Amino acid sequence: MSTPRHDSEALIPRPPLTTAALRAAVAQIAPAYLGQFVDHLDQATEQAARQSKVAPLQSFLQQWGEFVAIQRYPARASRLRELEAEIATVTDRARLNSALAEITDITTSARLEAIGE
Repeated sequence: MSTPRHDSEALIPRPPLTTAALRAAVAQIAPAYLGQFVDHLDQATEQAARQSKVAPLQSFLQQWGEFVAIQRYPARASRLRELEAEIATVTDRARLNSALAEITDITTSARLEAIGE
């Protein structure tokens, strides 16, 4: 697996995987998503309480940690949006597979970055 290039500086340092740190990061680098963040946190908290398990909260932290890891690098976020738009319209199977592989590289790299690896 290749590591995506960082064509720009990070907008913010990598936050720890806590709700407070991720909320602050989302508010700073992607404020349009803050409502989704809060709604998802509420859902994860309710689900965790119903199930008496922390798994929904862990999943929430991982998902938003990955989101922040992508969004804190404008070039990475822009490239992901380009690839997502491309796969919505591409008809060539080879190009589709290439775009999907690059999306996988970006998201895998972001997931590892979010957990500090």
